Amino acid sequence: MRTRKHANFAIFSRVIRMPNKPEQSGKHSPRQNRLLAALPAAEYERLLPELELVPMPLGWTVHEACGPLRYAYFPTTSIVSLLHTLEDGASAETAVTGFDGLVGIPLVLGGDSMPSRAVVQSSGFGYRLGASVLKREFKLNGEFARLLLRCTQALITQVAQTAVCYRFHAIDQRLCRWLLSSLDRLPTNQLTVTQDMMANMLGVRREGVTGAARHLQEAGIISYSRGHITVLDRPKLEDQVCECYAVVKKELDRLWSADLLNSSEIHPVIRHAKGFIPEHAQAFQGLDAAVCAPLSPLRQARPEPGNRASTHAKHTLVSPLAYES
Repeated sequence: MRTRKHANFAIFSRVIRMPNKPEQSGKHSPRQNRLLAALPAAEYERLLPELELVPMPLGWTVHEACGPLRYAYFPTTSIVSLLHTLEDGASAETAVTGFDGLVGIPLVLGGDSMPSRAVVQSSGFGYRLGASVLKREFKLNGEFARLLLRCTQALITQVAQTAVCYRFHAIDQRLCRWLLSSLDRLPTNQLTVTQDMMANMLGVRREGVTGAARHLQEAGIISYSRGHITVLDRPKLEDQVCECYAVVKKELDRLWSADLLNSSEIHPVIRHAKGFIPEHAQAFQGLDAAVCAPLSPLRQARPEPGNRASTHAKHTLVSPLAYES
């Protein structure tokens, strides 16, 4: 059986003291997540004290298959893949989530776990919300509950279309779909990913990914070197992709079209749901530095005696090792 090592073993722990108010916290804000940005002011303010900013390093396992979910995660600049792994260690991606949703749909459905792993595909940041808080808010049957159900429909759409794609489409087309789906959730035309990771995501042998990537590189569509992919010609990439990409994207755009807020905290990529253009990258520069930096021993942040509860998101950076504690 293939051994499944996680990035956690290489990550130590730290807490970074950051200003408590989102508008004073540099580039981080819960409203960088589309679901949280679409909330009415009253519901957003009620959730804000419960949200914790967390780094999400490349390869980190957000939750294991069939394991209990203690938190829901709302990615802002990271991307998370849902992977199903077989007994022999082979795996395949069934869905992907970035700033457009959350990781933790089973909490909404009452199952509290699911037989798939959630793994960070692209490093960045997100916010976590305790499972009990999410369930409490869902039971209030407000706008938050409606948006969570919308994310559930989006997940079902992805899983169903991915199953069709694996059955009928060639590796080259599936790689194009995976690249475009990733680019839609990034502020850049570059991805950091190894061939082994792509093979696991697509459920194929490494040799198949190597051949498919070589074809795209020879056509001048991508540049691939040492785990870095740069998309050079997105229109050509869209010409090569199977219909599955358009089916899923059209449905996701439809589900969210009426809920995008015109907030200054929402990055243009998020607000307009457009592809990468060079000026988008500036707002996200430096976000990965804190994720990749060495981490010092963890000290969980606790409210000081006598202090009133904050009305702002918790911008004490929580270590990945403490996520599920």
